Amino acid sequence: MLALDEAGLVAYQGLPMLQAIRRSSLARRRALAIIFCISTAATVSAATTQTQNAIAQIRSVLRAQRDAWNRGDIDGFMNGYARSASTVFASEDTIRRGWETVRERYRKKYSDRAKMGTLTFSDLEITLLSPDAAVVLGRWGLKRAKDSPHGRFTLIFKRLPEGWRIVHDHTSAAPLPR
Repeated sequence: MLALDEAGLVAYQGLPMLQAIRRSSLARRRALAIIFCISTAATVSAATTQTQNAIAQIRSVLRAQRDAWNRGDIDGFMNGYARSASTVFASEDTIRRGWETVRERYRKKYSDRAKMGTLTFSDLEITLLSPDAAVVLGRWGLKRAKDSPHGRFTLIFKRLPEGWRIVHDHTSAAPLPR
C-alpha cells in the first residue's frame, strides 16, 4: 500500500497482515534455530560420552594385559587379543596370524618370569576411528635383571561382543645399548 509520508513523499507501507506473518515467520525461524542448536549440542555430548567410554574401556584392556603379564600370566595377557584366526601380530620382520600362533610366540619367547620381567605401557595415544574401531600408539618397556628392552607399538582395536580386543598388533623394539 502506498501513502505519503510526513515529508510528502510516497512511501510503501506494508499491510499489517503481511507484517504479522513476517514477525511470525521470524519467530518460527528463531525457534527452529534454537531447537537445532539444542539437538546438535545433545548429539555432540552423547558422541563425546561414547568416545570417552570407548577410550576408558580400551585403557582397561591394556591395564589388564599389563597386570596379567606382571603376574606371569601369558593367557591372561592374551585375553586382550581377539580370539580369531585373523588376529595379526607383526614384529621382528615377521607376521604371525591367528590368536593361537601369537600366544605360542609369547610362550616361547617369554618362557619364564625372568624373561618376562615387568611390563609398562606409556605415551598412549588412543584414536577412535569409528564407534567400533580404534588405533592405539604407545611405548612398551620391560624391566629385567640384566636388561630393559623397550620400543613402540601400534594396535588396532575392534569392539567385539566380548568387548574391545586387539585385532592387529605391530610392535617394534628399540636397539639395545651396547
